[in-house]
Amino acid sequence: MLKFLHIVGTRPNFMKAAPVLAAMSARNVPQLLLHTGQHYDANMSDVFFEQLGMSPPDINLEVGSGSHAAQAAEVMMRLEKVLIEQRPDWIVVYGDVNSTMAASLVASKMGIRIAHVEAGLRSRDRSMPEEINRLVTDQLADLLFTPSKDGDENLIREGIPKEKIRFVGNVMIDTLARLLPQADLKWSQLKSRFELTDYVLVTLHRPSNVDDEHTLKEIVSALETIAKSMVVMFPVHPRTKGKLAAMGFESSVQFRLIEPQGYLEFLALQRHARVLITDSGGIQEETTYLGIPCLTLRENTERPITISEGTNVLIGRDMNLLMSEFNAIVAGRGKKGSVPDLWDGKASERIADILVHQS
Repeated sequence: MLKFLHIVGTRPNFMKAAPVLAAMSARNVPQLLLHTGQHYDANMSDVFFEQLGMSPPDINLEVGSGSHAAQAAEVMMRLEKVLIEQRPDWIVVYGDVNSTMAASLVASKMGIRIAHVEAGLRSRDRSMPEEINRLVTDQLADLLFTPSKDGDENLIREGIPKEKIRFVGNVMIDTLARLLPQADLKWSQLKSRFELTDYVLVTLHRPSNVDDEHTLKEIVSALETIAKSMVVMFPVHPRTKGKLAAMGFESSVQFRLIEPQGYLEFLALQRHARVLITDSGGIQEETTYLGIPCLTLRENTERPITISEGTNVLIGRDMNLLMSEFNAIVAGRGKKGSVPDLWDGKASERIADILVHQS
């Protein structure tokens, strides 16, 4: 029987891998889980494994932080030894992080087949490190599992043979749909703890938004304006929190900096928010499924289906547009969307069925 090695490195990877691991386990497939350690603190890893119902990784490379090149190189050097030792028939990689691209390079050169979950997404912006990771991984992969039809079109345009491509739907939605009842159980406590009624939920992590002081000041200024009419909840990474402190920004009753939340807690906050303001890719998808308006502080997105069919609006750096879209949502004129095809909570079952029938 074929042996599979699943490779994860960051929180979004965990959410994508959890349902695939479960589906393959139900089919009694030999498999191992390897964590590269790209996200390495408890807030980034341990609580997510626990809440997602994932067993601890069988292998942890513990690569830690570093530049893109250093991080990828560490993954490649440490993973090569594991692949020589374990000799899996397939590796399964997820998303678009450095660990995904680095693992694909190593496996390809060793003749180990690669399955890429969440293949085919494109922003058309090569200044984004994730776009490079997507392009490289998809060229090397032997099976490409796409979350939406535009992914298939992108891959075919890039010369990927059709027989390698499988449109299976969105595994992130599998996790969301499965855990939504548990997240709902968290809501009463969160609502009481934070004294929540109407609120905006914010996430920011991209260097283009948080590392550029001028841009960050513009965003914070717009959020402060929003906070005059509605509470702003901002689960903030310690690094971003330090940059805000350096600017002299302080949390207030209306504009609240809170600690990073676990998956269930954040999902509960997301479900009950009036609007999400974010630069995250995954949140664009989750809000589309939940029917929550999403305003994305990016110039482009690799998930255009969240705009064409979902609740997402690209804002870029236009804070006037941010304010006008926010005001439209408050006035009941926000964008209404629908759930894309095959975002039905069963993508992981389709992936497992395909993988177990490989020769």
